[in-house]
Amino acid sequence: MKKIIQIARLELSLLFYSPVAWLLIMVFFVQMALAFMPAVRQIQHLQQFGMDFPFLTDRLFTTNVGTTFGIYFEILKSLYLYTPLITMGIISRETSSGSIKLLYSSPVKLSHIVYGKYISILVYNLVIAGISGLFFVFGALFIENFDYPHPLVGMLACYLLLNAYAAIGVFMSSLTNYQVVAAISTFMVLAFLNYVGGFGQGIDFVRDLTYSLAMPRRANRMIAGLLNSRDVIYYIVISGIFLAFTITRLEMARVAKSFLHQFCRYALIVVVGVSIAYISSRQPAIAYYDATDTKVNTIVKSTQNILKRMGAEPVEMTEYINGLDASYSYGAPDKRIGAMERWEPYLRFKPNINLKWVYYYDSIPYQQFYAANPGKSLKTLFRERAKAADLDTNDFIGPEAIRKQVDLQGENGRLVMQLKYKGKTTFLRTFDDAQFWPGEAEIAAALKRLIVTPPKIVFATDGYQRSVDKVGDRDYKMLMNVKGARSSLINQGFDIDSMALEHDEIPAGIAALVIGDLRVAYSPVALTKLQKYVASGGNLMIAAEPGKQNIVNPLLEAIGVKLLNGTIVQRSRDYSYGLVTPTLTKAAVSMSVALKKPYLEKSLVSMPSVAALSYDRNVGFNTRPILMTNAKTSWIKKGVFVLDSAALVFEAKNGDEQGAFPGALTLSRKISNKEQRILVSGDADFFSNKELGRNNMQIINGSVAISIFSWFSNAEFPIDLSRPNPKDTKLKLNKAGVKTSQILYYGVIPGTIILLGMVLLIRRKRK
Repeated sequence: MKKIIQIARLELSLLFYSPVAWLLIMVFFVQMALAFMPAVRQIQHLQQFGMDFPFLTDRLFTTNVGTTFGIYFEILKSLYLYTPLITMGIISRETSSGSIKLLYSSPVKLSHIVYGKYISILVYNLVIAGISGLFFVFGALFIENFDYPHPLVGMLACYLLLNAYAAIGVFMSSLTNYQVVAAISTFMVLAFLNYVGGFGQGIDFVRDLTYSLAMPRRANRMIAGLLNSRDVIYYIVISGIFLAFTITRLEMARVAKSFLHQFCRYALIVVVGVSIAYISSRQPAIAYYDATDTKVNTIVKSTQNILKRMGAEPVEMTEYINGLDASYSYGAPDKRIGAMERWEPYLRFKPNINLKWVYYYDSIPYQQFYAANPGKSLKTLFRERAKAADLDTNDFIGPEAIRKQVDLQGENGRLVMQLKYKGKTTFLRTFDDAQFWPGEAEIAAALKRLIVTPPKIVFATDGYQRSVDKVGDRDYKMLMNVKGARSSLINQGFDIDSMALEHDEIPAGIAALVIGDLRVAYSPVALTKLQKYVASGGNLMIAAEPGKQNIVNPLLEAIGVKLLNGTIVQRSRDYSYGLVTPTLTKAAVSMSVALKKPYLEKSLVSMPSVAALSYDRNVGFNTRPILMTNAKTSWIKKGVFVLDSAALVFEAKNGDEQGAFPGALTLSRKISNKEQRILVSGDADFFSNKELGRNNMQIINGSVAISIFSWFSNAEFPIDLSRPNPKDTKLKLNKAGVKTSQILYYGVIPGTIILLGMVLLIRRKRK
């Protein structure tokens, strides 16, 4: 070990007496400063106008989202440019000068020589990492609640990658007597490793090989703050393989060996290295540390608990990709690496989630597609598509075969996943938005559906009520039953169904029965069913409309609620007086903690045409208003009125009543060892397709509606994905401070590096 250290010290002195080493340090720092300081200036400028910047540490140092990159992620792409000039002479200098012969004859082992030289480069790389640490110091000084561990892991990732590059450079230097050739060869190899990850992604074996060779991509997870043993060991193994190659190369140059002997020696090194990397990459063997303060790289506790409840039984995820649908491009074989990375956060806690992909072709529900190809069979259409897109038809199965495997009716031929666990199955869908893939909310909901009985919301359809299967303005499909919308309750864990009270029995065990805008009175038979259901403790939601008081009030009589005569109107400069915007009460927060923030912010709920509610607290229910109108601007308007003529006025002589009125109530009571929950709304439009799509005011109708149905499911669904709020939200720097930092990072520090290098070089020359 002493000899290794002596060699390292000698090599290190040679390294720092080279102008190239100092020039590279300065260029590296300037490159980081040019990426860092403009981002700081922009954030400080926008912060003056009240803009918030959550996760400021990530934004400046490590983010790789969209078009914004943190400095460590940015520098990751160009680290390979620095190594060749440092390693080019590490061995080739000895061979070109003839000093290698003295080393061969010396009592020093070749391995000690290689290790000593490599350690000198490790120290140099540590200096590079230390230079990048000057930006870390900036963050510690000027970012409020700086997230220290996160950028430290990013620095470690860059350091490990530099070390792996250095090992490759040392080996390339041992292959030639010419330093320039060594530099060019190293550059070519490292450039290849930087870009090889995009090659052959459509072929299984080639995809796995190129991914394992794509060294910078391996660092992305650590740059994002997720330190894991697999990637750390991978970089150590790569370094070890190339150092072993270098030692073998030098030994073979000293003692002549047969080609077979040399081949076996190199092959043994590769086999040992690959075996270590393979074993360490098996999911049960991987250790993780999420360095971020809010653990953004880790699924939330509620999702972890779902996976824990599944026990040791495996989960099978099968992705079905239709070659004729436009969604095929997202699930093509060349996207497989991304698919596995999406599932890794879940594999971390349940390694036996088995991933499968099935490619097929079948009909799609787009008539224009068939109109453009009249008279052609599905098989012919697929062959034409395969030829145009260069698809391997052998990977696809036909309509008959896929229909025997799985029932995809109703999924519209688009990419969909099926989860299977203990004989139960559920679909996990993709969505018509920019993200496309399901997020943690949808994945967790699908997993939980496999271990619990999904809550079922049943809508009564008789009485001309609103539908969960129509896209009309007044209906409820957007919230309830759009398979391509991630926020629809059907994708958040709920089952949605319909029934006719006049003809069907109310199903047992449902989460809630919904009566939306009843327009005709129920028959005695239907009314008896409903009364029996309520008396037995069934959950119920009644959403009514003004003008239907005589129809709805008989349903509400047993629970002590009444729709008051008239319609609530609200004085407004911009909107119709019939559009009422109540705010949440404290009781709404008790119903759902997700409503706490909008309650504190006094967010609005839009209710076009709403009837006021009154209630009796002496009927055995705990009754609480969750939406209240503004007493200063709203009143109950009696009689008939027209909204599109002159502005309405308060007329006490006609019975108008000024005040704050409840627009929605919750009722609860203990019955049959469970809590019965009922909600009554004086408006049936607030969660309709039209109101959920309203864009001429800021409203929270969607959040309120989802919270209501979550309340009915006892908060089983949607899954709670709440995380702590980020603390690093403020840059403690004014405009003058930014200018000072720019002078420091653009001029003073680079100048100091150059000056220090010049002093050392001049002193060396004098000696």
